[in-house]
Order: sequence, then C-alpha cells, then structure tokens
Amino acid sequence: QLYREARECLTLLSQRLGSQKFFFGDSPASLDALVFSRLAPLLKAKLPNGKLQQHLKSLQNLCNYCTSILSLYFPWDGGESCPLPPPAGLGEAEEDPYKRRKQLLSVLVGLAAMLGYAFLSGIVSIQRGSVGPAGRQPSALEEEEEEE
Repeated sequence: QLYREARECLTLLSQRLGSQKFFFGDSPASLDALVFSRLAPLLKAKLPNGKLQQHLKSLQNLCNYCTSILSLYFPWDGGESCPLPPPAGLGEAEEDPYKRRKQLLSVLVGLAAMLGYAFLSGIVSIQRGSVGPAGRQPSALEEEEEEE
C-alpha cells in the first residue's frame, strides 16, 4: 500500500507540474526545494528495489525537472552525467594519500569538541586541592587544627 501511495504521489506531482519549469511558474519556490529534495535522491541513488525509481523515470517531466535544477544550482554535478571512475590500477591508498591523516584529524577534532562541551557545560570538572599525608585530602577539621 505504501508503494502504491508513493507511486500515486509521484503521478500527481507530475500532473501538477505539467510542462512548467517549476511548480509555481518560471522561478523556484520553497515547494520546489522540498519536492526536489525528495525526488533527486530517488532518481539518482542506486536502490535495491527500483520499482518506485522506475516509475519516476517514466514520468519524463519530473526527470527533466530534477535535471534542470541539478544543472542550474549544482553545475558540477548536474544533468545525467556521472562522475568518472578512478583509473584502473589505482589502489585505495593511492586515491587520497592523506586519507589516514584526515581521518585521524577528524577524530581528534571531534574528541576535542566533545571534551570542550563537557567542561564548559559542567558535566566534567577538575577540582584542584592539596593532598594531605598518605595521599588523602585533608578534612575541614584538620585544616582548622593546623590554623590554630
């Protein structure tokens, strides 16, 4: 039933768009952003079950709609062109020689951010105090006796 409703929704969107460039005329509106944000992944992603994707591809005006928005706002990734695969023979290490360094740096930045948040929000605090004999903290009574 969910597939049927999604298919019906795509068909209704296609009918509403008709031959227009955007849903409300020649310039995009917030509805266009919302619809595109749902249609583009469905159109571009590799899905294990492509029934809904095939239905979307059969609705030519919605495909053209997504392609035109991609080419207008994302020219480096627009249209039906796919990025070129890496040349054969290149291993994963040769693709990005700084991959490990970037991963380590991102982990360290994340850890520093979490620790900073913990200290600033008061979740974790460091208390400094003097240590008495045998490694224990002096009690309030012992401190008063020392003062007298």
